[in-house]
Amino acid sequence: MAIEEYAKQVAEFVREHEIWAAPIMFALAFGESLAFISLLIPAWSFLVAIGALIGPSGINFWPIWIGGALGAASGDWLSYWIGFKLEKAVYKVWPLSKHPELIPKGENFVKKWGMLGIFIGRFSGPLRASVPLVAGIFRMPYWKFQAANFSSAFVWAAVLLLLGDIIGKIVDWLWGRI
Repeated sequence: MAIEEYAKQVAEFVREHEIWAAPIMFALAFGESLAFISLLIPAWSFLVAIGALIGPSGINFWPIWIGGALGAASGDWLSYWIGFKLEKAVYKVWPLSKHPELIPKGENFVKKWGMLGIFIGRFSGPLRASVPLVAGIFRMPYWKFQAANFSSAFVWAAVLLLLGDIIGKIVDWLWGRI
């Protein structure tokens, strides 16, 4: 089954069981932002699909947004902590073990961009989970990391949900024209 089919099933479940929308958003955003896991689970499509439900089904935006943002921030926080605690031992874990050239690139990115790099990384699939890991490995100051982490998580979750909402409205509008 394709990822789009899974996204449709999750969105349908959320439509029928709105009470689960915020916890599901938390879990999806957490997985999407967690080092190593995010490469296996491209959850952003689920987040956009749930965003498409906001208008037509009347699901409340606020709890979903907060759940998604806190999930994303928690995933990045855990990735940072893993990098901070395990340091260079992380180099032996896939995919870094297969692509050791990513470490110096990640270090240069974090050193060059600092807090803005955490914000930028949130919006780039390959960087989303690796930048917090590298920030931890190279000891980016904790509070600077968390400030960028939480602010970017709230913006990122809002963008994905609003993108889904806009797509949903366009589809409804087009469907009404056909």
